[in-house]
Amino acid sequence: MKRLWRAILGRTAPAQPDLDALFGLPSAALTLRAAAGFSPTGTGSVAFRAAEGAAFADLERDVTELLDADEGPPVEQVTDDYGYTWLVVSAHGAGEGAEPDVSGLVTDLHAVNSTLEAGGYGPALLCSLVGFSDTRRRVLGLVYLYKRGTFYPFAPLGGQRRDGALELQVEAAVGADLPMERDRSRWFPVYGAPGLYP
Repeated sequence: MKRLWRAILGRTAPAQPDLDALFGLPSAALTLRAAAGFSPTGTGSVAFRAAEGAAFADLERDVTELLDADEGPPVEQVTDDYGYTWLVVSAHGAGEGAEPDVSGLVTDLHAVNSTLEAGGYGPALLCSLVGFSDTRRRVLGLVYLYKRGTFYPFAPLGGQRRDGALELQVEAAVGADLPMERDRSRWFPVYGAPGLYP
């Protein structure tokens, strides 16, 4: 019945989170390397609005300990100027000069999102981000919007500017690998986001 009313009124159902979409990132990383020369930096992050209280603090500590126990580098917790908490995760490398393990990084990011979601804090989740860079020292983030279940590219330039042409190029390149956000007004800038820069 709800679907009928939405059709009559011209409304669409809101997009639902699909955390499994994160597992498309390793394929997108290969595409980005071939199409645009971008390689993963080995860092990613999850942003959420921290709740008050001991229950949330315990859950946050459990997530950090879970990832730290995975014999990788410790998880870094950063609070930005807007009050969002970012858990920054680093990929496990196979040795000096080796390509970062994007699959492992994505698994860790999925674990953070899933744990917060299972704890009842899904509404507090904002986004996840995986960083990339190229030989020209350009930086790029593939950002997953939790509440939309979609991705968008974010390519910062110096200051509060972004490389719109590169973002459109990346959208076209990885559109077959990831569900892309069609509404470009939702391609929010995340200047200085933890995990974006190598």
